Amino acid sequence: MNVVFKILDPKDIHLIIPLVFELNKGNIPETTLKIRFSEMVTQNYECAVTFADGELIGVCGLWFCTRHYSGKSVELDHVFLKEGFRGKEIGKQFINWIEAYIKSKGYETMELNAYVNNHKAHKFYMNDGYDILGYHFLKKLQK
Repeated sequence: MNVVFKILDPKDIHLIIPLVFELNKGNIPETTLKIRFSEMVTQNYECAVTFADGELIGVCGLWFCTRHYSGKSVELDHVFLKEGFRGKEIGKQFINWIEAYIKSKGYETMELNAYVNNHKAHKFYMNDGYDILGYHFLKKLQK
């Protein structure tokens, strides 16, 4: 299997919509995802992807910022690898590639959120040296 990791050209951002739709179990309509990703690529956002034999199988959003507690930081967002490709070390290779890419840009830390009930992801990240620092809270504002 030929596996390739790269940063997606912003003009091709629509390619990741099916994967992010699957990650969110269809709870966010694809039309909404298209609008949001079109906005995201104009902000401090890049998208890392992985292909296996030409098929898009993985995605990871990268938010670049400076935080008071961690310095120059990149927050990994919507990290997803298609189910048939899990457990084959591709996820580990993808995260290692992302880490090297982020270091090459001069960033000091990586952070992320994982859904509370995603215990496999928790184990994966903890095995990779991530520490749990707190809870992520979200409040939807009424219009």
